[in-house]
Amino acid sequence: MTARPSRVTGPPTLPHTWRPVLTRVVLLGLAVLSVAFFATIAILSAPDWQRHDRIGIGSSGVVFAIVLVVLARPKAKADRTGLTVVNFVRTRRLEWPQIVSVNLRQGDPWVLLDLADGDTLAVVAIQPGAGRRQAARMANELQACVDAYGTAQR
Repeated sequence: MTARPSRVTGPPTLPHTWRPVLTRVVLLGLAVLSVAFFATIAILSAPDWQRHDRIGIGSSGVVFAIVLVVLARPKAKADRTGLTVVNFVRTRRLEWPQIVSVNLRQGDPWVLLDLADGDTLAVVAIQPGAGRRQAARMANELQACVDAYGTAQR
């Protein structure tokens, strides 16, 4: 069952992108701090450390930053023809008729799309962890797009 506040009356102006803004800010900030922290350790380390030790420590910061950037990647982009869902490492393009419904139930970590082929697709970009009301509003906007542009049998 989709949470439906009465505020959403129609689909948003397309193209439209949904992203977990607070989550992205935190993760990208931590990525920058990770690089800075490990670079500082590599530069200010004990004088007896070899060059490969310093490079290893600095590289660790870059690896942590890459992981954080991948975690900050999710977004959902809607246009007139369909929806592009970008999750952590996978991107999937859906035409509007392929999407049957948008679900955000109590306790769900993110929105789930029911697809016409019987499959389910997670939309990590819309997650209540950063705010339940905001996630419900985003889910309802996405459902309004499905209702307006999709023709899948329900």
